[in-house]
Amino acid sequence: MTILDFAPATTTKAGVATIQLHEDLWRVTRADGEVLGYVERSTSPAGPRYLAKRMLQRQRRFLPIGEFWEFEAAMECFRF
Repeated sequence: MTILDFAPATTTKAGVATIQLHEDLWRVTRADGEVLGYVERSTSPAGPRYLAKRMLQRQRRFLPIGEFWEFEAAMECFRF
């Protein structure tokens, strides 16, 4: 389990916190600091898209879990 406790959460909702790392990338953590994954913003001709990626600790990789038109929709993936 990866736990980061040095960066302040920018947004906390339903026990999930987001930390903006740069303009197009957010780290998603539990309230205790455990890293759940990342949300990455990209640009498409139709507008911004948000890719939610779950962090698989044991396999040391990321699993794309969905691509969304809204940031809040991408964040919903991490509530479960």
